[in-house]
Amino acid sequence: MAKSNGENGPRAPAAGESLSGTRESLAQGPDAATTDELSSLGSDSEANGFAERRIDKFGFIVGSQGAEGALEEVPLEVLRQRESKWLDMLNNWDKWMAKKHKKELDMSPGDPKWLDVIERDLHRQFPFHEMFVSRGGHGQQDLFRVLKAYTLYRPEEGYCQAQAPIAAVLLMHMPAEQAFWCLVQICEKYLPGYYSEKLEAIQLDGEILFSLLQKVSPVAHKHLSRQKIDPLLYMTEWFMCAFSRTLPWSSVLRVWDMFFCEGVKIIFRVGLVLLKHALGSPEKVKACQGQYETIERLRSLSPKIMQEAFLVQEVVELPVTERQIEREHLIQLRRWQETRGELQCRSPPRLHGAKAILDAEPGPRPTLQPSPSIRLPPDAPLPGSKAKSKPSKQAQKEQQKQIKARGQPEKPPAPDQAMVEAAAGDAYPPQHMPPNDSAPQVSAPQVSAPQDSAPQASAPQDSAPQVSTHHRSQESLTSQESEDTYL
Repeated sequence: MAKSNGENGPRAPAAGESLSGTRESLAQGPDAATTDELSSLGSDSEANGFAERRIDKFGFIVGSQGAEGALEEVPLEVLRQRESKWLDMLNNWDKWMAKKHKKELDMSPGDPKWLDVIERDLHRQFPFHEMFVSRGGHGQQDLFRVLKAYTLYRPEEGYCQAQAPIAAVLLMHMPAEQAFWCLVQICEKYLPGYYSEKLEAIQLDGEILFSLLQKVSPVAHKHLSRQKIDPLLYMTEWFMCAFSRTLPWSSVLRVWDMFFCEGVKIIFRVGLVLLKHALGSPEKVKACQGQYETIERLRSLSPKIMQEAFLVQEVVELPVTERQIEREHLIQLRRWQETRGELQCRSPPRLHGAKAILDAEPGPRPTLQPSPSIRLPPDAPLPGSKAKSKPSKQAQKEQQKQIKARGQPEKPPAPDQAMVEAAAGDAYPPQHMPPNDSAPQVSAPQVSAPQDSAPQASAPQDSAPQVSTHHRSQESLTSQESEDTYL
């Protein structure tokens, strides 16, 4: 319903009218000029000198409705602290958000369903370690906090009992917050789906392990097939706890080092080595005539095959690669879908080791590639060193005039002497170099200096660059085989 012009303010101009007429109509009246000047709160009246208004720090005119009363003066030190904190937050946003998220996870009460189960499992984790020997001690408290935080972080997964020994091992080597985020990486990147409700990922890896065993040790594979022993009966604790409750502690630490570096293939290799040396010969198979004897043999492994030096040597030499594991994973996944249908747990893809994780999630951190030391061009001084100022052309001409006035012809130095003089400042070893001497001249490859930097003094162009043996960079170590890395 259309309203009158008086009720709804000035009407909009018609199609044939112009906006100039509307502006003229607003300026009509005897006091139009005075009213316009007094009602203006912009900068026009201030520029014309009609009024001088004070503005508060938020931009409001002092005395207006939006302006606040007397403001409390904030000390300059507090303002500087706020500014520096904001700059740090903007430059390290992920760190500050993780800190805030950590407080929320730590202070939240948690789901009582999981808290009761976690409390019952605390005293079972390494009861003879000094961190966890006393009930309610700092070790058990940190373990409770880490496991409770994970149930809040991943409520769809909740808590799995196999996570407790993993978190306990991490707490032995790092604070609680770092242990929590490391546990998250293990559950999401290294062993995704292992701790889900249906344990589908561990069942699938059991089939992969059994298929790889046929190539590594046909005797052990044939014996386990004849006895109809499901892989879950012996490999569940091995894989889900990353052998932390199976091997001697020195072997556990070595296996975990390789596991973090190279990924889940280390877990597969350790399991294959244990099966091979426990059931890989006809003599050992004869001693295990039934299922019970076979399971007992795998639960009470020989100390010899679990000894650190022997186990690491066997694991390194076992020819099981990531490509073989992934190929077998696709085969077993296809069989699973044909016999059982689709997986209910949609876990993210598994990443093989720290380098794969860094490549998948590039960030501001430096890469794990060797970087050669920087070689400076001949005319660039080292950072922090004071270069000798090169005499200007005017000074050189004045010097030549003085020599000619004396009647002494200028003698160019011999080539060998020129090279010696040019490189004399660079021939000193670093420990004998004077503090104000020029920077050592190093051969190509040259690195161009920044354009906005101050001009640096350059060495004579006719002198051959001399490379000091003390400044020659050695070749960086390339990635070697696992035998050289771990042995």
